[in-house]
Amino acid sequence: MTAPARVLDRLREALGDRVDTGSEALAAARADESGHAAVGIPLAVIHATSTADVQQTLRIASETGTPVVTRGAGTGLAGGANAGAGEIALSLRRMDRILEVRPDDLLAVVEPGILNADLNAALAEHGLWWAPDPASRAISTVGGNIATGAGGLLCAKYGVVRDAVLGIDLVLADGRLIHLGHRSVKGVTGLDLTSLVIGSEGKLGVVVGATLKLRRLVPGEVCTIAATFPDVRSAATASAAVTASGAQPAIMELLDAASLAAIHALLAFEQPAPRTAQLTIQTDGLQAAAEGDAIAGLLRGAGGTVTMTHDRAEGERLLAVRRSMHAAMAALGTTLIEDVAVPRSALPAMFDEIARIEGEYGIVIPTVAHAGDGNLHPNFVFDGPDVPPHIWDAADDLFRSALRLGGTLTGEHGIGVLKRRWLVDELGDDQWELQRRITAVFDPAGILNPGKVFAR
Repeated sequence: MTAPARVLDRLREALGDRVDTGSEALAAARADESGHAAVGIPLAVIHATSTADVQQTLRIASETGTPVVTRGAGTGLAGGANAGAGEIALSLRRMDRILEVRPDDLLAVVEPGILNADLNAALAEHGLWWAPDPASRAISTVGGNIATGAGGLLCAKYGVVRDAVLGIDLVLADGRLIHLGHRSVKGVTGLDLTSLVIGSEGKLGVVVGATLKLRRLVPGEVCTIAATFPDVRSAATASAAVTASGAQPAIMELLDAASLAAIHALLAFEQPAPRTAQLTIQTDGLQAAAEGDAIAGLLRGAGGTVTMTHDRAEGERLLAVRRSMHAAMAALGTTLIEDVAVPRSALPAMFDEIARIEGEYGIVIPTVAHAGDGNLHPNFVFDGPDVPPHIWDAADDLFRSALRLGGTLTGEHGIGVLKRRWLVDELGDDQWELQRRITAVFDPAGILNPGKVFAR
C-alpha cells in the first residue's frame, strides 16, 4: 500500500480538479439509500467525465493497492456503493451522454451516468424506450441498474436489465478496457461475460458504456386497475390467480395494509379501512381494454372492489400511489428496505410468513410486492441510525422463509454489505467459492469494492 498522501498526489497530477476531497462530497460517498454508511471517510471522490479518467484512476489504484468503490446516483439499497476509510469513490454520474441511437437496429449506446428517465425521454423522440422501470427511475442511473441487475414495475412483461443489455464496455482493475457482448440480436461466441457483469456490483470492473436493447413504444391504449381487498392474503391470492389465468399485465403491484395506510397519510388521502390491501394493475397494447376487462372480472370474483380507467393520465395518478412507497416509508423513520423473491404461486404463503414474523417479533413490516414476478420489498422501520438486533433477527427469519419457499435473497437490489452474511445460505459453499474465485480472475489484487458481496 502506498501512503494516502502520495496516492492523492498522483490522482491530482493525472486528473486535476476531478479529484474532490471536500468534506461534503466525502460524506455523501459513504452512504446510499439503504440507511447504511461505510466506516470512516474515503480518500477522495473522483468525478470521472470520460473512459480515460476511469482508466487513469484504476491504473493508479492498481499500482498503489488502493481500493476503489464505483458509484452512480447513490440510490442503491444494499450498501454496495458505499466508500469508506482509505478507499477511492469513483463517481460516474457525470458520464451521462447518449452516444448513439439506432432506431433501425433497436439499440442505443450510452454512458453509465445517464438517468433512466432522461434516457427514455430522449428515446421517445425516436418512438423507442428502454424497458427496465425501477421505482427510482427518475433518480437512478443506467450504470447502477446494470451493476445491481435492477428490475422494476414492468419486469413481469418486459424483463429485467439482463434482458435489455447487448454489450458492455468494461474497465478492468488494472485499467485495461475491454468490450463485451455485441450489437447483433444474436451472439453466442464464447462465454457470456456480459451477463456475468450484470449484477456483479462493481466486483469485476467498472462499466463505462453500455449497448442497450430497445423496444418500440407500445401502440394502443393502457388500462389501469386499482382493486382493494379485505386483507393482504386475499390480494396475493388474486394476483396469483391473474398470473395463472394466462393474462400478462405490464404492471401488477401489491400494497399491504401498513404500506397503503402510510402512503395515504403521506398523500393526505382518506385512510382505507383496517387491513385493506391494494392491487394496482396496468395492461397495455392493442388488447389492453379486453385484457383489462378480463382481469377486472377475475379480481371481482376474488372479492376485490375494482376501479378501472382507460385514461393514461388517470392511470398514472393511480400508479403514483405505488411510486410513493419509498417516501412514505422514509416519513415513518429509518427504514431497512429488503428485497426477496419467491415463485408467484408462493406469494400468499410468503405474506403468511411475514405475518408470522410480525407477531413473533412484535413489529410491523410494511410490504410492497411486484406481484407480477413474485418480488417482495418488506420494510423494517426503526428509530436511530443503526439497525437494532431484533430487526436483524426478524430479517434473518424472513430471508430463510423466502429460501424455504423456493425463492431468493434478492430480486433486484443486490447483496452489497447488508446481505453478504446470508449469501452462502442460498448458494451453498461450493458455488460461493466458485463465484469468489471468478471475481479474483477479474481483480487479482482485490481492490474493487472490497468487503462487499463475498465477505463473510
